[in-house]
Amino acid sequence: MTDPILTNPEKIWSELLFVFQGTLTWKLDNRFSTLLSEIEVQDQGKIREILCRHLMITWDNGNIGNAPEPIKAVNNMLGGLSPGQMLFTSEPDPNHFIYCAWWPWGNGKKISLRIAPSDMKILSQKQNNFIDRLKEKLGL
Repeated sequence: MTDPILTNPEKIWSELLFVFQGTLTWKLDNRFSTLLSEIEVQDQGKIREILCRHLMITWDNGNIGNAPEPIKAVNNMLGGLSPGQMLFTSEPDPNHFIYCAWWPWGNGKKISLRIAPSDMKILSQKQNNFIDRLKEKLGL
């Protein structure tokens, strides 16, 4: 029987990678162990809509103090949230979740997206193979 604790975040991860295929170009960000993509500010509406459909909780520097401890830990690992930055998360299940850091930069003209599971161990072998292929493609 499939462990329900692993299924939900794993499913969200798969769905996000699928829905962003052809829309976003990903590279590995070894600094934070995430996938990284950059978007133009004019594309933020459609990207944010997709994120909100899959990662239903949005944290900012005003409400991150109310987040569950596992989400606070990821936020701290990322360096915290400044005004204008957001952290989209799935519901922790119980401590595993998918997150996406939303960081505007370049005088507000670009937004960096950093997406990852809170724990890489929740990914299936197929998803880990995807990350390995991406690393290989990028020469990492």
